[in-house]
Amino acid sequence: MKFRPLHDRVVVRRTDSETKTAGGIIIPDTAAEKPQQGEVIAVGPGARDESGKLIAIDLKKGDKVLFGKWSGTEVKIDGAELLIMKESDIMGVLEK
Repeated sequence: MKFRPLHDRVVVRRTDSETKTAGGIIIPDTAAEKPQQGEVIAVGPGARDESGKLIAIDLKKGDKVLFGKWSGTEVKIDGAELLIMKESDIMGVLEK
């Protein structure tokens, strides 16, 4: 990918959603909601405070994250559907 996010922006690829419910019912693509979790693909250097000091981002490439339903801007880069969002739109990191 030839894209570098600026400031406190993060590029996220949505993870695939489940196609079956816990009871075994298959959910068609047209009825499935977009997943609210994904993998961080790239991060910007961070935002600057009022004095010009760089505030680094707490995320790194490869982190699994949760984000809001309407967070980010959907873009297509090199044929891949990605989300670009601010670090503040991400609710947290999923850990094993």
